[in-house]
Amino acid sequence: MHTLVRRFIKTGIVFLAIGLTLGGFLLVRRELTGGWPHPHLVSAHTHAVFVGFVMFLICGVALWLFPRPPKGDTRYLPVRVEASYWILTVATALRILSEASRAGSGATGLRWAVVIGGVGQIAGLGVYFWALWTRIRPVGSQLREAQGEKF
Repeated sequence: MHTLVRRFIKTGIVFLAIGLTLGGFLLVRRELTGGWPHPHLVSAHTHAVFVGFVMFLICGVALWLFPRPPKGDTRYLPVRVEASYWILTVATALRILSEASRAGSGATGLRWAVVIGGVGQIAGLGVYFWALWTRIRPVGSQLREAQGEKF
């Protein structure tokens, strides 16, 4: 397992810890004080778990499991995957922090931060799958399918 795969997976675990902590806080507050969670805190919790953990884990495992690019393939550029990691990490952190902060403020800057974080998440995932597109290919399975094997 190479460095970037480990980085995606470990970052996902950090986002999971953040999401679980925030979710635990929301649960305790709701059940013990009757305070219903603010929609922006729910959104921060959701983005920490679903984008921060689930998508980072999917990206890390996909990067690890997909076939290596063929020798001489100039279409696959690892630097794109690296860029997607940083875009997605910064955007997800920004989204979580700005959503959580929006629960107590309607400041225009925070609204823009939420939007920039969300657009950054879209861009980061777009760059990731653009980078991996050529690695989504059959490796031997087309031969077995041609012989009639069903999957």
